Amino acid sequence: MASTEDVTEPLAERATAQTVKRRFSHDLHKLNKDELDGLGNCTEGHPFFVVHHLPEIKQEGTPYLMEKVPITCRVDNTEKYTTRSKVRVGTLYTVQLTHGHFCWVVKRKYKHFQDLHRDLQKHKMMANLLPIKRFAKDRHELRNMTEEMPSLHGTERTRRFSSKMKFLEEYLNGLLESPFCRKDHSMLEFLSVGALSFVTDLGPKGLEGPIIKRSGGHRIQGLNCIGHHRVCFRWSRRWLVVKDSFLLYMDRDNGNINFVLLFDPEFNVKVGRAHTGTHYGVRIENFTRSLIIKCNSYRQTHWWTHEINRFAQSCDFLKLHRFEGFAPPREDTLTKWYVNGCDYFKDLADALEQAKEEIFITDWWLSPEVFLKRPAKDNYWRLDEILKRKANQGVKVCVLLYKEVELALAINSEHSKRTLMDSDSNIKVMRHPDHVSSVVFLWAHHEKMVAIDQTVAFVGGIDLAFGRWDDSKYRLTDLGLDLSVTDGEAQEGLKVNGDNPAEPHQEVELDLTGNTKLWLGKDYNNFIMKDWVQVDRPLEDNIDRTQFPRMPWRDLSAALHGKAARDVARHFIQRWNFTKIFKIKYKDDFYPYLLPKSHSTADQLSFTVPGSQKAKVQVLRSADRWSTGTCENSILKAYIDTIDKSEHYIYIENQFFISCSDDKTVYNGIGDAIVNRILRAHREHKKYRVFVVVPLLPGFEGDISAGSGNAIQAILHFTYRTMCRGEHSILARLSEVKDQWTEYITFCGLRTHAQLSTSLVTELIYVHSKTLIADDRCYIIGSANINDRSMLGSRDSELAVFVEDEERVPSTMGGEEYQAGPLTLALRRECFRVLVGADSDPSINIDDPISDDFFFLVWNDAARLNAVIYNKVFKCLPFNGVHNMNELKEYTSQERLCDTDPEQAIKELQAIRGLLVHFPLKFLCEENLLPPLNTKEGMAPIGLWT
Repeated sequence: MASTEDVTEPLAERATAQTVKRRFSHDLHKLNKDELDGLGNCTEGHPFFVVHHLPEIKQEGTPYLMEKVPITCRVDNTEKYTTRSKVRVGTLYTVQLTHGHFCWVVKRKYKHFQDLHRDLQKHKMMANLLPIKRFAKDRHELRNMTEEMPSLHGTERTRRFSSKMKFLEEYLNGLLESPFCRKDHSMLEFLSVGALSFVTDLGPKGLEGPIIKRSGGHRIQGLNCIGHHRVCFRWSRRWLVVKDSFLLYMDRDNGNINFVLLFDPEFNVKVGRAHTGTHYGVRIENFTRSLIIKCNSYRQTHWWTHEINRFAQSCDFLKLHRFEGFAPPREDTLTKWYVNGCDYFKDLADALEQAKEEIFITDWWLSPEVFLKRPAKDNYWRLDEILKRKANQGVKVCVLLYKEVELALAINSEHSKRTLMDSDSNIKVMRHPDHVSSVVFLWAHHEKMVAIDQTVAFVGGIDLAFGRWDDSKYRLTDLGLDLSVTDGEAQEGLKVNGDNPAEPHQEVELDLTGNTKLWLGKDYNNFIMKDWVQVDRPLEDNIDRTQFPRMPWRDLSAALHGKAARDVARHFIQRWNFTKIFKIKYKDDFYPYLLPKSHSTADQLSFTVPGSQKAKVQVLRSADRWSTGTCENSILKAYIDTIDKSEHYIYIENQFFISCSDDKTVYNGIGDAIVNRILRAHREHKKYRVFVVVPLLPGFEGDISAGSGNAIQAILHFTYRTMCRGEHSILARLSEVKDQWTEYITFCGLRTHAQLSTSLVTELIYVHSKTLIADDRCYIIGSANINDRSMLGSRDSELAVFVEDEERVPSTMGGEEYQAGPLTLALRRECFRVLVGADSDPSINIDDPISDDFFFLVWNDAARLNAVIYNKVFKCLPFNGVHNMNELKEYTSQERLCDTDPEQAIKELQAIRGLLVHFPLKFLCEENLLPPLNTKEGMAPIGLWT
């Protein structure tokens, strides 16, 4: 039976034909003559783009060795081995090779020298006698040879005065001075040299050579049905390449990479028939595959095993690190934080422009039409245009998208995939998971990440999608110059490029000259009022911006460089290669295997993000076998450890707050860690503060005032269960401190107001952040919410970074001098500055986050006063005085001050300070907020909400 690798292309064609046929079936970008010639002129190693053009380099006959760099050998050791006859004893020669800064070792018998000599003589004869065009260059090189090919038997002087080992060394060095011999296939195989041997960014040259590998062995659900791989398999000849953090095998005939095996904590190498089921077999294992290769002899199996283990022993990824994470903390890493999407999108756009080799993107939702710099005056800084521009320059753009359950979500990842892939053959987009085949219906790929040339990476909570761009002004309105499109047609007075009216599903190209809008089309949205629909019509407004305010979006992200960025890229590569293996439609060569760059070259930064500072950075993740092929929940462990070790305060800003384990419905222990830390402070009579900022309402469409919005109520149920309702809640478990809990913890949301036309409007600020700050010395920024979905690892996939300041600056904590970390201190101040209104009132002091003056008189007083004013002016929901549905109905029927007396309402709103409002802990406290069992939300598993 054929292996999955051998039936790749026909299956991929059939799978593709069943859906939407992609525009490009193969890469159209080829290396030009200057780039091919440049490979021969390299002196420090080949550039990384070689890995994306291996078949082309093979076809063009580009030399694998650097032409202007000498290669020398030294035969410096011999060892005896017994032949199969067990009588004759042979000699094995150890050959030390050096080519520029690359050094490696091969072991050869005298027979191998003889075979090499014979093959070179045969090639020489064919080049001289056969008038074939492909031998023309060889004939030219042979004519330019000043001497005849060296004799395998050495000169008379060598035979007289030197050992056999010495004249073999002289023989090889003589051959390697000849351009004709250096590029011969037999010589390259003798030297264990391939197309990837001298790519600088892949690290030192490791073991390479021809092997016979067995198909199957994948440890992925669905690929080894009923153990068929143990009896139905085939052997294939491949070229194995070992690098410092992975190994791969490739087809030597066409140059295509067939499989990449990353080193991980389950990596091990075993030999023997008991482990491989074959003579002279080697089993190489990691989390996702058990690969079996066959060698020629017992000696060769042990040589391969020894060299693979020797080369892998320095790899960081062979063991688990702090928080049981896949990557260790990286010291002296340049990093930068972002609050809100404005500066993040701007820096990301500039970084994308610097890309030379690769761009990796993974998002829960990606909108190709989102603008990264605003207000947009043209399409230059639109995401799809940036990626198309870079792809046209030869950059490989690889995008991984969450494949949503279409009945539940309208993010239309198929539109995102089609839009990007139709623009250029260098853009590859995969969607995952296939819900039926992977048996994954409830969980999502939730991480948000961009990596550029595996050198700079961005990680956080901000998708490259509509509605995410915002700044510290959190505007509710955006009327500007009307450039929107309604019902697929251009509005009167709108300038449209093109002669024909747009089709309903065609994109209308706008002339953005003079545009002042920050949010165009679908980008202006209020998703609790109306969730996104028809995102394949991006220029059409989702809501009437003249009547309804948008919902501001608060979020955080981070930029990383060097080794930490390589860790992020490695995670993406692991997911990409895993998806390529799992989904048949991605098995063809159009979707390449990706290779991680070596950490040995990670400090050679081609560019840096402005404003970055050095700190210790560790990349964390939530991953499972369905999502990545491995298991990890290091984000959860980092949260709990940071809370437990915090001395003065923690600041949590998160989209969800669902915790406090009962081992039945909720399992993550973040809430438990908060309780334990507060109780410890209380018993020790020490000052300790917990700031929690979450959205006032969950981000689901629904009208809470009418009692609808089952999804909203479900999330509220588990949020209140965490905060204050039931025996497992934080406040219930703080009974020991009684009413003094207000000295330790505060729960808040964010709200703002504005004038829309002639009306006063208010809206909550949607907190989408996933951030923890502790003691002004460390912080976590990522994509993981505080709930089981994000934290357990076995559900949604997530990515985060844990940043610890290594430097110290003078500050204040609890009224005393304190040494804070500069990055964390600046981040905490930026968050507090906007939330308490210190940006508009310089008299507000935010230096000491745990002092009584700040905690009670600044933070809590502002939150209390703001909530009172907003409720008085707008009758906002959720409201603390509404305890049941009857009171809700009565409350929403009351007249609002903003409608009856706008002038007085404006005067009241002048007392608003910042954005904080207390989270209404008693809202609907007399109601069961779980969805009724006869609704679709009620029939959903509890795990969907937790």
